Amino acid sequence: MADTPRRVLVTGAAGRLGRATLALLAELGVEVTALDREPLVAPRVVAGDAGDPETVRRALDGVDAVLHFAAIPAPTLGTPVAVYAGNTRSTFVVLEEAGRAGVPRAALASSLSVTGMPWAAKPLHPAYVPIDERLPLQNEDPYGLSKQADEATGAMMARRFGMGVVALRYPLLGGPGDKFDTTAARYADDPGSGAAELWTYLDDRDAARAAWLAVTAPLTGYHAVFVTAPTTLAPQPTEELLDRFHPDAARRRTFTGREAPVDLTVAETLLGFRAEHLFPADTFGVAP
Repeated sequence: MADTPRRVLVTGAAGRLGRATLALLAELGVEVTALDREPLVAPRVVAGDAGDPETVRRALDGVDAVLHFAAIPAPTLGTPVAVYAGNTRSTFVVLEEAGRAGVPRAALASSLSVTGMPWAAKPLHPAYVPIDERLPLQNEDPYGLSKQADEATGAMMARRFGMGVVALRYPLLGGPGDKFDTTAARYADDPGSGAAELWTYLDDRDAARAAWLAVTAPLTGYHAVFVTAPTTLAPQPTEELLDRFHPDAARRRTFTGREAPVDLTVAETLLGFRAEHLFPADTFGVAP
C-alpha cells in the first residue's frame, strides 16, 4: 500500500457512493472533508458546488487525497448542456485545484456509461467481450461523453501535476433489498433491458472500497479501471445472453454461468480489488 492519506476530500458526499465512502472511511479512522451542495452530517463539511474554484480550494485545506464523485448521474436529470458542462467543469476544477495544492492522489467516479451503450437512443454493441479498458467508445449522449471527457481530464492532470489519478468505471450501484432486487427481477422477465449495461452491478460497499484502493494502492500516472462484481444480475447464463443480445460482439473467451462479460484484470492487478458483496445466486435458484 502507498502512504495512507491523513485527510480525504470526498465530493458529492451526500450521494449514494459518497455516503458509502464516508461510512468506510469512518470505519477506517480516516479524517474526511465532505463537499456537497446538499446538507449532510460529517466531521468537516464544506457546503457548495464542486465546480466553484474558491469552494474547492477551501475544501482542500489539509487534504492529501481526493475522491471526486460530484456529478449529475444521468442524462435524464438535466439538460444536455447542464449534464455535460456541469460534470466536466466540476472534474476539471477539483483536479486542477488539487494539483495546484500538491495533492498527490485522486480518484474520480467514471462509469460503464463511458462505453456509450447504456444511454444510447438505439441499441449499441461492444466490439468484443469481455470488455476491457481498451474498448472503443461509442458515446452519443451527454452523460457518457462527460465521463469520456472526465477521463481525459484525469489523464491530463496526471501528466501536468504528476498526480496518481484513477478513473473508476462503475456499473449500477446499489445493494440487496434496494436497486438490485428490482433490477434482477426485471432482467429475469426482460433480459434485453440489461443488455446495454451488460447486466453488471456493484455493491455500494465494494464501490467505496474500490475508491479507497484507488488512492492507496501503489501506482503512478493515470489509469481507467472497470470495477464490477464478477457475476451479473441476470439469472440467465451469460453465454445465452450474449448470443441473444450481442451476437456480433467478438467472443474472446467463453463465460461460465452468470460470469460478468467484463475483464477485471486491471482492477485486480493494479488495485488489488475484488468485489466481496455478490448478489446471491439462490435468489434465482440457479448456479452462480
